[in-house]
Amino acid sequence: MDVKLKINNIDITVPEGTTILEAARSANIDIPTLCYLKDINEIGACRMCIVEIKGAKALQASCVYPVSEGMEVFTNTKRVRDARKVTLELILSNHDRKCLTCVRNQNCELQKLSNDLGVSDIRYEGVNPYYEIDDLSPSVVRDPNKCILCRRCVSVCKNIQTVSVIDTNERGINTIVGCAFDKNLADTPCANCGQCIVACPVGALREKDDTDVVWNALANPEKHVVVQTAPAVRVALGEEFGMPIGTRVTGKMVTALKLMGFDGVFDTDTAADFTIMEEGTELLNRLKNGGKLPLITSCSPGWVKFCEHNFPDFLENLSSAKSPHEMFGAIMKSYYAEKQGIDPKDIFVVSVMPCTAKKFEAGREELAGTGYPDVDAVITTRELARMIKQSGIEFTKLSDSEFDAPFGEASGAGVIFGATGGVMEAALRTVADILTGQDLQKIDYTAVRGTEGIKEATVNIGDKKVRVAVASGLGNARKLLESVRSGEKQYEFIEIMGCPGGCVTGGGQPIVDAKTQMDINVKKARAAAIYDEDKSMTFRKSHENPVVNKIYKEFLGEPCGHVSHKLLHTHYKERANY
Repeated sequence: MDVKLKINNIDITVPEGTTILEAARSANIDIPTLCYLKDINEIGACRMCIVEIKGAKALQASCVYPVSEGMEVFTNTKRVRDARKVTLELILSNHDRKCLTCVRNQNCELQKLSNDLGVSDIRYEGVNPYYEIDDLSPSVVRDPNKCILCRRCVSVCKNIQTVSVIDTNERGINTIVGCAFDKNLADTPCANCGQCIVACPVGALREKDDTDVVWNALANPEKHVVVQTAPAVRVALGEEFGMPIGTRVTGKMVTALKLMGFDGVFDTDTAADFTIMEEGTELLNRLKNGGKLPLITSCSPGWVKFCEHNFPDFLENLSSAKSPHEMFGAIMKSYYAEKQGIDPKDIFVVSVMPCTAKKFEAGREELAGTGYPDVDAVITTRELARMIKQSGIEFTKLSDSEFDAPFGEASGAGVIFGATGGVMEAALRTVADILTGQDLQKIDYTAVRGTEGIKEATVNIGDKKVRVAVASGLGNARKLLESVRSGEKQYEFIEIMGCPGGCVTGGGQPIVDAKTQMDINVKKARAAAIYDEDKSMTFRKSHENPVVNKIYKEFLGEPCGHVSHKLLHTHYKERANY
């Protein structure tokens, strides 16, 4: 049923249940917001989105107020503007306003709002207590001094990810967002997913910055420094330089990395093909030999840590295959070191990832098959963008370059790891060919594509029916595993990604403001670019990758064999919860 109303004397018709904010956006009328984040935080707490409704005594928060027939709304009266400005000044009075040195400078919703509303002076003096910065986590840094109590991070951690390690503590003027019992994030069951960072409108949450570690390695003449880039990075990096969401910048990214001085610029997609060879073989072995089912993917470190804390009874179901960037590091410090005649201790592996949890993963003691850490440093897409800017490189003007051989040769199956359902589809492409003994041409498994939180399908491969499920976001992972635990659902293969939408919207990706998220489906736009790159690849199945086959023949032997198990597989452990 539709509802007719007027906003600023403009006739608008919207579906029943629409909020005033949504109705205004449908008519291209902008109402400022701060705490609002579509589908995540819609609580009317900040009062920046207030509007005047004819006949109502008080101003109302438009993000939570539903429209009604004949309603007349005004978004820009003097009363509204004055109230917004006072509210904003009160928020700013308690804010650490060191904007020029803040990681969110020029990409801060509070800063933009202050400019838009013409705040040139702050008439109020806040309490401004100093809070200690929590920087003990390898992935996430919390700075309560910049927090504006919008509660976006609380909502995404509690309601979307169901991790619930941060919440509001104390009351009134003493309210602060933090962990239970004043713990540091590092001492909680935090999954390191970083979704709190991309939800934060200001600089109260940020990734642990490792750019200096990488710069120091590049400046060390005794180190052979190589870099690998994950598939999701290439479809988001351009946003940091003003390019449209979903722009593929693979070639420009490679050129920039070469200009920065890396000794080798490689593609994590190549390692993703190794992951499929190992994980696909593991699935086949379990299907044939009565192994533990369902097999669950293990390339998302946020999901793996969540499992260790919350579902330790499923640890045997996890694939023992390392994530692609860790496999890459192990191959760099064994096969590559041997071929190049370099001592593994002198090889420094840098991973550029869309994921803050990869920083935690790189520090796992289990991931050192050569006796050295597989990966020495992890930087996010945002950190890479900062390094490019620090280098004085004009990114948008760069020409395209190719990844270095031999670890720049990848299949389309490796590329689609960046989108939810991609690991599942990549595995099915290879498993289907092996089970049927044919080179199947129908390889687009669209049933596992899309941005829905949970997807299910039964895939017919030859005479076998394989029941599969895909979940993205830890809240959806919880729902899915609880249905398996209860016996309600049965599957042979499950893919889980820690971040909603998969790696394309990982915690290390460019931050998109709330207003833009109302207009653009970021998950869909970035995922579409991933699948476009897949279609353009020479090889689209992991087992067709000639580099992968060569390394198995020369060095690894066979998937899940003795050498590959030592270098490319690992194990996980139960961790305490609250």
